[in-house]
Amino acid sequence: MKKEAVVLLNMGGPNNLEEVEVFLKNMFNDKNILTMKSNLLRKFVGGMIVFTRTENSQDIYRQIGGKSPIVGHTKELVKKLQDRLGSDVMVDFAMRYTPPFAKEVIERINKEEIEKIYLIPLYPQYSTTTTKSSLEDFEEVYHVSGSDAILVEIKHFFQNESYNKAVISRIKEQMQDAKYEEFDMIFSAHGLPQKIIDAGDVYERHIKKHIEILKKKLKEEGMNFHEVHLAYQSKVGPMEWLKPSLGDKLGNIKDKGVVIFPIAFTIDNSETDFELEIEYREIAEELGIKEYRVCRCPNDSDFFVDALQEIYERMR
Repeated sequence: MKKEAVVLLNMGGPNNLEEVEVFLKNMFNDKNILTMKSNLLRKFVGGMIVFTRTENSQDIYRQIGGKSPIVGHTKELVKKLQDRLGSDVMVDFAMRYTPPFAKEVIERINKEEIEKIYLIPLYPQYSTTTTKSSLEDFEEVYHVSGSDAILVEIKHFFQNESYNKAVISRIKEQMQDAKYEEFDMIFSAHGLPQKIIDAGDVYERHIKKHIEILKKKLKEEGMNFHEVHLAYQSKVGPMEWLKPSLGDKLGNIKDKGVVIFPIAFTIDNSETDFELEIEYREIAEELGIKEYRVCRCPNDSDFFVDALQEIYERMR
């Protein structure tokens, strides 16, 4: 009988167009996303955001196949990790805003004689809006279930050697027929409101540390890009967000190709498949960028499976 479980945690994404509203409602009801202290105010503001964004968001998902790719990729990752860890360890995943939710996964775990659960949020860098939110969600639901397994968690893994091999490998895939010196490399991170950073969130610091690690690895691999940049994508609303924006960064690049790696994501989703692949590609073309390429996320790559196995073994 299995005594341990590994649960991968992520934000999730709509499995169909009907789930788009569910996704938005759950996201904007998250106290780590809308940080006002009043639950009533959060519900009102969140409701207004959902009302104004649902139709447009559904159109986005229509353009990438009618659903988010995140669940499909995660299932493949779970299968590979399960094969790697063997039958004595249960491997599963829970999403924060769309099925499978923590409750469903916990019900499966409770059918086994699990003594210890290892929680691995699939966010390389820590943020209250992602890592903290996912861990809190799972742990709150688990304790309400009355179960008593020991929960062990990790909060970031951007320094993991195997994970960074996965990143470098994805960049190489996009650059195999090109000369590095003819391209600028942009590490594009999901943006956050500046007020969340000012409140103590370490996300920006982790992003910058991660890029320094990757710049060193690019140099070691002889991947000598013309320049390497950091930019932030996905800004919503009028408040101040982390800078520079990806649009501004693209506008400052002249006479070079551009390759983008989505540094804050491990699994492809609408921010990669739509925002980077479609929306920013159009912007790059309008700006006259010579060539525009987007790297895939690690998804179920062998290097990422290596990283998750290492993380699990170090947590034990």
